[in-house]
Amino acid sequence: MNKRKPLKRDIKFSTTEELRANARKNYQDGPVTSTYELDVEKVIELLNIALASEWVCVLRYLRHYYMASGLFMDAVKEEFMEHAQQEQKHAAMLAERITQLGGEPDLNPDVFIQRSPTEYIEGETLRDMVESDLIAERIVIDLYRQTIMYVGDYDTTTKRMLEHILAEEEDHADELSDMMEGLDGKPVSDKII
Repeated sequence: MNKRKPLKRDIKFSTTEELRANARKNYQDGPVTSTYELDVEKVIELLNIALASEWVCVLRYLRHYYMASGLFMDAVKEEFMEHAQQEQKHAAMLAERITQLGGEPDLNPDVFIQRSPTEYIEGETLRDMVESDLIAERIVIDLYRQTIMYVGDYDTTTKRMLEHILAEEEDHADELSDMMEGLDGKPVSDKII
């Protein structure tokens, strides 16, 4: 029978008295306690980059929803609106977490395009719109993966939120990839990867 050996980690557990005393120190910092080992300002900066990206995506998806035309437009328009609504929920989650960490969500629209790695591409055809949305989803997938790697297990609340958003962004990319195949009549992997 295999017995598992306990993991050896150098974790110092606080006494009840230490936990209580530490909680009283800087209590106005909310959930950011002395055990928060990351640079909170860097985390807030990364979350504001993601927030700007989400708002650029919301606006691009809405533009595509209202401007889509063509043979397959009804099915694609429905996806554009669904994605816009999900991106807006992501933005709300990010803004809430930024606030919890003691930061301010930067919702200045003038800053969105400057801060966001995604682009606002209007697209002339339905295919152009789907392609620009797929590329944007691929950008945020990498952005979220990198941010998850940065926060690691040092901020599990932020990590879980980002993992949830990442899963939805991957679903969006998969759906858009399928749409591209439908519009082109061939696998998208031959073109993008």
